[in-house]
Amino acid sequence: MTEQQYMVRIIGIDPGSRFTGVGIIDTAQQKIQHVHHETIKCGNGDFPDRLRIIFEGVNELIKQFRPNEMAIENVFMAKNAGSALKLGQARGAAICATVVNDIVVHEYAAKAVKQAVVGKGGADKKQVQYMIRLLLNLKENVQEDAADGLAIAICHANNRWAQNRLVSNNTSNWRKF
Repeated sequence: MTEQQYMVRIIGIDPGSRFTGVGIIDTAQQKIQHVHHETIKCGNGDFPDRLRIIFEGVNELIKQFRPNEMAIENVFMAKNAGSALKLGQARGAAICATVVNDIVVHEYAAKAVKQAVVGKGGADKKQVQYMIRLLLNLKENVQEDAADGLAIAICHANNRWAQNRLVSNNTSNWRKF
């Protein structure tokens, strides 16, 4: 059985200090199936309390759904340095909740995620929501942050598939020489 033939559960996280989007999918070969999505609402309280909500929320989802891998959006350069720092800390809380559960973390740029799901790196949130609904055959729209979490998970699933395909092709070609 090759790596492509077994199911992998991926948790995708779109970090934010007020709302953190989470999407969980199962993938095997080129098939993707929706498992769960939600938005962790951190509120307007003290910032350390919001980080704790992210950490505990992600940790609880990991214990409940037992993903094999995690994908998260990279920090982008925001116009406001304070916002970028808070986003980085929110990412850190989610990453810590993941690594304490011995799950490998993969990072993707926002443009790469949009490219993988919509087909263009400059897509807006409504386009991402629409494509998530189509790709996962969902009956209702998914909240923006949760849709972004699902998009990150799908981006990683596509990347896994492409890497596995490349490795198997390169190995078989290498053996021909």
